[in-house]
Amino acid sequence: MSTCATVSRDLDEPISGTAATATTWLLLEQPGPWGAKALVSSHLDPALGRALDAAARDTGVRVALIRRPGRHADFGAPPLRQVYAAHTVPGRVWLRSATTHDPRQLLDLDFAALGKGDHRTFDTALRGGPHTGDPLALVCTNGKRDRCCALLGRPLAAELAASGVRGAWEVTHLGGHRFSPTLLVLPYGYAYGRAAAHTVKEILQGVQDGRIVVEGCRGCSAWDRPGQAAELAVRSATGEDAAEALSVVRTTGGAPRWEVTVAHRDGRHWQVVVDQGASLPPRPESCGASVLGSPARMDVVAVREPAGTALVG
Repeated sequence: MSTCATVSRDLDEPISGTAATATTWLLLEQPGPWGAKALVSSHLDPALGRALDAAARDTGVRVALIRRPGRHADFGAPPLRQVYAAHTVPGRVWLRSATTHDPRQLLDLDFAALGKGDHRTFDTALRGGPHTGDPLALVCTNGKRDRCCALLGRPLAAELAASGVRGAWEVTHLGGHRFSPTLLVLPYGYAYGRAAAHTVKEILQGVQDGRIVVEGCRGCSAWDRPGQAAELAVRSATGEDAAEALSVVRTTGGAPRWEVTVAHRDGRHWQVVVDQGASLPPRPESCGASVLGSPARMDVVAVREPAGTALVG
């Protein structure tokens, strides 16, 4: 059976620079079925879903629903829901946890503050605190948005849970379903595609140790797409794997070419040239697409240290 994910894999479509962008993730547990636009088409009150979507707009916060892996029979509203918030900008990374009997409490959050990395509103409104458990492994499984997420994502989430990965959750949407199974790892906010259970465990062990695995990585959600590609290129060129070592500090230009400055916390920095290309030949960008497309790709053409020595390109 040909799907958007098998076509993307067969055509070896580049995966770097394709992660969803969000400085902060806000995750609410919502068991049961999810529709294509899950915030307004699940068993969550759609008025609340619309209000959360509106509150998060232009703040850097991305709201998503999560549920534990497994069968999703309708047992009614859960008496107590898990809530997480994670800020992903290096140097200020945090992951907070809370529970709530009433998801409407999320409307008491200051979304602008959350997007800027201030978690006090989360702690006050929801009595939240630091997450002390394992890193979160969020696998996109929303088959109503794209069948690849169900066909490939749900078995991965189930396998992770069955093998003892305590931080495994299903999540509503991470973008780029043609890279299924897709995964977001928190607290650091790095997304992965075409993931397998054994590689996810390696990724999570890295997170436990404060390291980032570059293989299969789509990018850090804290940066825009050119920044994601540039940061990963510096990691590949230098072998740097410390989770919060690199930051995107400047991006100039615009499509189809950017120059991105990536800085190391030790003071070094690199100039990275990123070109936007088109993935050819045309292919289905999702399983539901009726028209073939040529999705944009981020191609790193040069990585230079300040002296001008080219490491790539």
